[in-house]
Amino acid sequence: MTVYVDDIRLPYGRMVMCHMFADTLDELHAMADAIGIQRKWFQQPPKASWEHYDISLGKKELALAKGAILTDRYGCSYFVAQQRGDTAMIERIDALRARKQRIETVGR
Repeated sequence: MTVYVDDIRLPYGRMVMCHMFADTLDELHAMADAIGIQRKWFQQPPKASWEHYDISLGKKELALAKGAILTDRYGCSYFVAQQRGDTAMIERIDALRARKQRIETVGR
């Protein structure tokens, strides 16, 4: 399965959340089932800008253990931009990632 979890940390009450998304809805829902996420937590348009689950950091670790791929903080935006064919957004994210890489390289 190609399921992704991002490296973002969003406060939600006493929890810290991140996003889980996938190439297909079948893969996304299968992973949600595998890690014990109820379908009622599935988010999609028009209430959300894209199809995903917000998951706790504990569920993130379970997803990673079951084969999900960790993405950076731009992973969701990049994924949505690819789906929409938004090359301008893809180029902006690529530039941000390259800038971050240069800063990290210089800091070593």
